[in-house]
Amino acid sequence: MDSINSTDYSLNSPSVRNSTLFQEPVRIIVASVLFMSFLIGLITNGFYLWILKFKMKMTVNTLLFFHLILSFFMSALTLPFVATTYLQNYHWSFGTLMCKVVNSTLSLGMFTSVFFLSTISIDRYLLVLHPVWSQLHRTPRGASIIILGVWISAVALSMPYLLFRVTHENNDGTVTCKNNYAVFSNGESEKMETLSQRIHLACFIGRFLAGFLLPFFVITFCYERISNKVKKRGRHTSNKPFRVMVTAIISFFVCWMPYHIYQGLTVTRNQSLFLQLSLILTLITTSFNSLFSPTLYLFTGENFKKVFKKSILALFESTFSEDSSAERTQNLSLEVYI
Repeated sequence: MDSINSTDYSLNSPSVRNSTLFQEPVRIIVASVLFMSFLIGLITNGFYLWILKFKMKMTVNTLLFFHLILSFFMSALTLPFVATTYLQNYHWSFGTLMCKVVNSTLSLGMFTSVFFLSTISIDRYLLVLHPVWSQLHRTPRGASIIILGVWISAVALSMPYLLFRVTHENNDGTVTCKNNYAVFSNGESEKMETLSQRIHLACFIGRFLAGFLLPFFVITFCYERISNKVKKRGRHTSNKPFRVMVTAIISFFVCWMPYHIYQGLTVTRNQSLFLQLSLILTLITTSFNSLFSPTLYLFTGENFKKVFKKSILALFESTFSEDSSAERTQNLSLEVYI
């Protein structure tokens, strides 16, 4: 069993616990950051969800952004468990079920975040390059079907982390919550080790492709085509929508890149200082992603000097609502709405 667990590092693996980077002062600082991110993220994201759900008209935009922020809200809910594990010297005290639930929820939040960012980018692309089709088919009902598809896809991709995540009691009495990719195998130790490595590599490749690389190309393609279309028309429109989406994209990829680097290092069984640094950076950036990204969407959607002159509701309306006036409808091919 120990040989199987050694194929995947975790937050409380021996290589991490014995590192000078993870002594008590560092653990307390990281745990404090995680707890703070949880409290602020819970309040702010919860407030944003309430505004979008009950104070704004249901449109394609508000539906997409509601579920995007919901994914951030879910990710924030996992932070206290990770923070508590740090404070307890990397001992997992929540049982096997919560070990599976917390890690699969974090994975689900990651997939839904990037999928909804990709969906919003495609929606903007269709609005600009295919305005007539968008006028006929872009409806809240159609968006709801797509949203359901996103959630189903994200749940399916998160299933491996629900199945393979287990708890293991170490020799020193601490309990580890980590991946056991050969958990369903019965056979010789060497064959189980080989199978575990192959499944680990397959999971990493699938997660990296579906959760990072492919969405990056989709988003880049959509906004490159949008930018070219607007420039060809020679129309100088407001760059507010671009600021909002560029901020959303940058915040996501900057926050999740350390995570994929860390996961790639675990596949190679790297035990260097870089692995430990990437783990610390991963914990901080993923917690900040769920905390600051929704707020960034709001404050990049308006001139910062005007933010304090508007009510919160007015700021939401300006950022997320859709103007259905005849003039705007005629210019769908030139405008990018948020």
